[in-house]
Amino acid sequence: MANLKEKYTKELAPQLQEKLGLKNKMMVPKLEKVVINSAFGIVEKDVQKSIVEDLAKLSGQKPVLCKARKSISNFKLREGMVIGAKVTLRGARMYDFVERLVNSALPRIRDFRGIPNRGFDGRGNYTLGLKEHTIFPEMMDSGGADMGMDISFVTTARDTVEARALLVALGMPFAGK
Repeated sequence: MANLKEKYTKELAPQLQEKLGLKNKMMVPKLEKVVINSAFGIVEKDVQKSIVEDLAKLSGQKPVLCKARKSISNFKLREGMVIGAKVTLRGARMYDFVERLVNSALPRIRDFRGIPNRGFDGRGNYTLGLKEHTIFPEMMDSGGADMGMDISFVTTARDTVEARALLVALGMPFAGK
């Protein structure tokens, strides 16, 4: 099977154009980027290091560390402490990650009935929250701490209808209709 990017340009984009009734092929929604965010809070250095390594292994590129912007004494949080990591995927890595998510990771979730429809923001973007990163086959041997993650799909779609049509075409299994 061809990779997802080739499939999108050759098959899915013309189908989307016809389905959405768009006159210009440049108006067809496409995936701009995928952002994987993992907020782990205040943890020990070795746990933080293992989570960052797992995120790098999962995405294929080095994560950016996110630091606290201000101190909050009730949470024992100081300004500048590392509390999360994120990766922005574009191009081939993005399509590779989406393909692995749809074809191998999501079907491995226990009692999976589809991803929820409530993650759309109304402007053509979708965010999905995962409780564990071990649903990815490459993370099965990960001895590090369990981490959850938010995966945001940023598209060029103008609204939720176009964004949902694009994600369904890419293989995202939504719950319900």
